[in-house]
Amino acid sequence: MAPRDQTKKRKAITRDGPAADEVVLSDGGGDLEASFLDGILSQSEDGASEASDSDESAVDGESDESSEEFGGSLDSDEVPSDADADAGKNTKPLLNGSAETNHKLAEEDEEDGDPPPNYVITEDANGNPRYVYQDIDPVYASDDSEAPQTTNTIGNIPLSFYDSYPHIGYDINGKKIARPAKGEALDALLDSIDIPNGWTGLTDPNTGKPLEISEQELKLLKRIQMNEVGEEGYDPYPATVEYFTSKTELMPLSAAPEPKRRFVPSKHEAKRVMKIVKAIREGRILPYKPPLDNEEEDLDVKRYDIWANEAPRPDHAMNVPAPKLPPPGYDESYHPPPEYLPDRVEKKAWEEADDEDRQKEYLPTDHSSLRKVPGYDKFIKEKFERCLDLYLAPRIRRSKLNIDPESLLPKLPSPDELRPFPTTCATIFRGHKGRVRSLAVDPSGIWLASGGDDGTIRIWELLTGRQLWHVKISSEEAINVVRWRPGTDAVILSVATGSDLYFIIPPIIFPDLETRSNYILDEGFGHAASKPTTTSDPTKTPPATWTRPSSPRLSDSGVLLKTTLRSTIKVISWHRRGDYLTTVSPSGQSSSVAIHTLSKHLTQQPFRRLKGLPQSAQFHPSKPIFFVATQRTIRSYDLAKQELLKIIQPGARWISSFDVHPLGDNLIVGSYDKRLLWHDLDLSVRPYKTLRYHGKAIRQVKYHAGGLPLFADASDDGSLQVFHGKVVGDMMENATIVPVKVLRGHAVKGNLGVLDLDWHPREPWCVSAGADGTCRLWM
Repeated sequence: MAPRDQTKKRKAITRDGPAADEVVLSDGGGDLEASFLDGILSQSEDGASEASDSDESAVDGESDESSEEFGGSLDSDEVPSDADADAGKNTKPLLNGSAETNHKLAEEDEEDGDPPPNYVITEDANGNPRYVYQDIDPVYASDDSEAPQTTNTIGNIPLSFYDSYPHIGYDINGKKIARPAKGEALDALLDSIDIPNGWTGLTDPNTGKPLEISEQELKLLKRIQMNEVGEEGYDPYPATVEYFTSKTELMPLSAAPEPKRRFVPSKHEAKRVMKIVKAIREGRILPYKPPLDNEEEDLDVKRYDIWANEAPRPDHAMNVPAPKLPPPGYDESYHPPPEYLPDRVEKKAWEEADDEDRQKEYLPTDHSSLRKVPGYDKFIKEKFERCLDLYLAPRIRRSKLNIDPESLLPKLPSPDELRPFPTTCATIFRGHKGRVRSLAVDPSGIWLASGGDDGTIRIWELLTGRQLWHVKISSEEAINVVRWRPGTDAVILSVATGSDLYFIIPPIIFPDLETRSNYILDEGFGHAASKPTTTSDPTKTPPATWTRPSSPRLSDSGVLLKTTLRSTIKVISWHRRGDYLTTVSPSGQSSSVAIHTLSKHLTQQPFRRLKGLPQSAQFHPSKPIFFVATQRTIRSYDLAKQELLKIIQPGARWISSFDVHPLGDNLIVGSYDKRLLWHDLDLSVRPYKTLRYHGKAIRQVKYHAGGLPLFADASDDGSLQVFHGKVVGDMMENATIVPVKVLRGHAVKGNLGVLDLDWHPREPWCVSAGADGTCRLWM
């Protein structure tokens, strides 16, 4: 109740008293304080107080005094409303008497036939009547008959909000509900050990007390956990109850006659028909004409319909129907919801992003009506992409092979099973000033010859690293290449410096070997004297000149023969018999490749014009076949038939060197673009294997000529890569190539690393020459 003004007075009129008792209500009275206290303690008492105040101000319609009160002046400041006047007329008089009087009035109401009232009139603290209504007893059909009794009226508010208060909520009358007392930790432990009936270990969120369930509720939970019907005896499949009869009724439900409008033509329809007829007569509506079948089509325009024969097929796992467009979403609407519209930051980010980075091809835009939607600028592009989707769509689902990539790799043997191969550096040969450009191991495997930028030839003892002999060939030109003559019947070392080719017999061999070696070198002078030149043009320059060295110092040191060519020599390769050798001069153009006969002192130039810049040349180990390598290809020629056999295409940008396998069916190629290529000559002209293990150019490649399945390459990165390469005579089995060891030790100087390498004729040892001025023996 709202507090009233202290100056406002109110007159209460009762029926029983001879005169109306005036009760002055003020804030200072003790009765008013009691009235407020009762209103705070009980909500029902407030309602009763309000009802009593309203009843006190009401006037009985049957009393003359009440009529006079309404008609005359009022002592109180309140003016009764019309609703109060009507309520006063229709309301029974409320007595302020005793309980006996109330009981008599209830008996009179029963005699009149009215039902007995469901309330009892008592007096409140001020002596005014108070209505106490009985509790509602719901009948069996009431919806609240099985509703749980709500003791705490806080609703869905969690009890944790009341942790700092001594109460946990309020009941229906507004009284505080005290927090239930809890035992100590020992009592809780004992309660958990001795589990009472209905104990769940949970707390009721409404009362804060331990939650207990009944036996019936426990049975219901068990039935639900077992996926059974909660109510025992429930029939999930009851008998069908026909709500409508299946019998056809002959008589209609209504026998009313048909209305007249069903038989009289409609004037509205007649107006519509006449309007359409008038439009047809005026030519505004034309009748439909089917297209003619004999229309000539433009033959220049080709039309394809890839889904024309798309007949409906039964569901099958391998059938792929035509792809369908995805259904539009809310953001594609002309009036999308506000949450789909981008804000200013999202719109700016979308406009600044590239087309391929955008998640959507459009921005959701809001339009007030559909007629205000503009044309879509990407309509043709989307239709074109849709046609591409249909064109490129697979028509059948193919099974994809699930193959492990590791299973496709060849199973290589362990390097320990492929021994022997060189692993460590055993000897270092030092003595050259500058780069060591070339080296070679003699056929006996005892000596090592090397040549470098200082223009000297040095011969070392291979195992000990001791220098046995040296000679300075030239002080201006560097030693480009050194090679031993194959065979053990003589010891001859060929050396190329500039355009000169020297043949040396080092004074470190036995006298009988020296005698046989001198005979082989001197045999050509006798042949040249007995067979004069047959050249028709005496003014034509010969391809090479065979002479003795002009310097006595060189003759005394063992340099016995000199051959002068037209250009700088870079490569020397001997034939297996030891009587022929070839030299390659890349800058010689037509005279770049020359074949020399040692026993006749004869030089031939087999090619008048060679396609490409020659890089290297080599004889076949067992057949009369000659290989010439240019920058990109390797050509093989038959020397007996003097014809081209095949052109091998390694695919490298610049070939640096190559070597032929001792069996003659395979060769390896090294290139300046860091690739090592293995060719099977019987298989294809293309590489069988391409190996990339170096970070810089490959300078030299070499097979082991002593029967061991080994080969190696030397690179400018300062390392040597040793491989196991097994070749069998069976045509059904491919070569086995396994990298086994990386040899590092040479320093890189001037972007140059290892410049040359060679193998021991019998042992798995290799030697290397580096730009750091040293040679190394790897064992």
